[in-house]
Amino acid sequence: MANDVNVLSVEGLSKSFGARVLFSDLTFGLSQGEKVALIAKNGTGKTSLLNILAGLESPDKGLVTTRKGTRVGFLQQEPSFDKDSTVLNTLFLNENPINTAIKNYESALLHPEDGERMEKALNEMERLNAWDAESNFKQILSKLHLSDFDKLVRHLSGGQLKRLALAQMLIENPEFLILDEPTNHLDVEMIEWLEVYLKQSNSALLMVTHDRYFLESVCGTILELEDQTIYRYSGNYSYYLEKKDERIQNQKAQIAKAKNLFVKELAWMRSTPQARTGKAKYRIDAFKDLKQKAKQKINEDSVQLDMKMERLGSKIVEMHKVKKAYDDFTILKGFDYTFKRFDRVGIVGKNGVGKSTFIKMITGREEVDGGKIIIGDTIKFGYFGQQGIDLKEDKRVIEVVKEFGEYIPLNKGRKLTASQLLERFLFEGDAQYTYVSKLSGGEKRRLYLLTVLIQNPNFLILDEPTNDLDLLTLNVLEEFLLEYPGCLLIVSHDRFLLDKLTDHLFVFQGNGEVKDFPGTYLEYKIYQADKEKTEKLRNQSAPVKKEKVKKEKTRRSYKEEIEFNQLGEDLENLEKRKQEITLLFETVTTDAEELQKLTVEMNSLMEALDEKEMRWLELSELDEN
Repeated sequence: MANDVNVLSVEGLSKSFGARVLFSDLTFGLSQGEKVALIAKNGTGKTSLLNILAGLESPDKGLVTTRKGTRVGFLQQEPSFDKDSTVLNTLFLNENPINTAIKNYESALLHPEDGERMEKALNEMERLNAWDAESNFKQILSKLHLSDFDKLVRHLSGGQLKRLALAQMLIENPEFLILDEPTNHLDVEMIEWLEVYLKQSNSALLMVTHDRYFLESVCGTILELEDQTIYRYSGNYSYYLEKKDERIQNQKAQIAKAKNLFVKELAWMRSTPQARTGKAKYRIDAFKDLKQKAKQKINEDSVQLDMKMERLGSKIVEMHKVKKAYDDFTILKGFDYTFKRFDRVGIVGKNGVGKSTFIKMITGREEVDGGKIIIGDTIKFGYFGQQGIDLKEDKRVIEVVKEFGEYIPLNKGRKLTASQLLERFLFEGDAQYTYVSKLSGGEKRRLYLLTVLIQNPNFLILDEPTNDLDLLTLNVLEEFLLEYPGCLLIVSHDRFLLDKLTDHLFVFQGNGEVKDFPGTYLEYKIYQADKEKTEKLRNQSAPVKKEKVKKEKTRRSYKEEIEFNQLGEDLENLEKRKQEITLLFETVTTDAEELQKLTVEMNSLMEALDEKEMRWLELSELDEN
């Protein structure tokens, strides 16, 4: 915690919907600058709790107090704005003098012909010394790709609306941020920028997110809402996982102890009434509590399957010179790839480069403009899209799943029934007979996922599968997919998911260019950083060398002359090996162990290049002796 000043205090908070208790008697607080993540299953009250903290809902009982004068910013999963308002006006909904000055200045920039308007706007910016705030405003909009200020809100996509809401809140710079899935609809580049921005902020933060890398990087405290109770962990996500496991093991030990005692007490309770008449009433009351404790169930959400699906033939999916464009927007300009058995491919790239269109072409939902896509005879696609399906509100959960399949076949003649699959994905007991109309948005998304899995596809395609799924469901899904024996193709901004489940990437770079990278996302980032570092050094070295050689008049010694010549040979050899490794990265599909060796060698090589180039530059500034 940054200090002991509480920005938020929550005492005895409870909320129910009819007979369903979401949470009861919650008590916790946030300090100035503290970054906190809230973790809970879908349907357990996360959104209701955030709405109560933001003042949009009332609790059944309890008290929520924010420090006097604290400005609160709330990013909802589905923000709502005036559809007839412009982007610029929406960004400055909550006006203050500096925001008004920036708004007038940006508006004046859109009308350069009005000199008087521009002069007035400039004078106001100078008077309020608002240039730093305007620079921050420009940075936020640039990183979130919002530039069309005159565009009406009604013409924005769902992703653009989410980014607009995030920008509007960050511009306000509130002292307390409440964020509900802030990384939804952001590409990886935006997420990495937002990570840094929030870490550097002095604001207190409470957020719900499914992005494990983002959570790990930003938050130093975890609040877990489970069994209607809040558990607090003073550490990051890794610390939380470790301590939660300890808590579960302790609970198991307590339940085992209660079961042993329950057996003894049950024998006493079954004895004749005459034998109990003299016993203390408190022992009978204690027995009832003991019985409840002994029957507790710890759900560790493990999924162990030995699935038997339709075999993959020798031909999977072949893409030959595939082209796709919309007017002057090119998605593919001659893409080639032949999928192999058990391929596990991740697709990454900025928003709007055509990732979703790419997978729709593979599944036949979009036509290609040129080239061809050949699908093997044995291929059965399972497609989990961003739009979902039209779930019938009057159907029960188990009825929805059974419409798509009764069971998944396992090896040795066994079956995983629809009910068992639901249970593994956290729809337990009575929850399977809940009407769709009663489900939360995240629960509906989870149900949609199960309608795909129950069909037992052998080529599974997931388009942003982490959107609106809670962390517990994601853990279950990942364990399921780790054992999945078919081909896997995932479009995702979730770096943790990609690193865990894929070993190959299609990197959409824009203008129809797609890089085929044989490695994980983390390995790609290392490769990319090294490449950019080398290019930067190359661009800087040539002019510096030429300019400084002219200025310096000192001479190299005999030993330095020998060293200088040797450095030239060393640099040439290192550059040659660097090109060989780069070629391997770009053209060869290697196994994980070999790829790791190449990555380590490349890092060592880059360090040696940096060191030798710096020494070569020093000596090149001297004349020959």
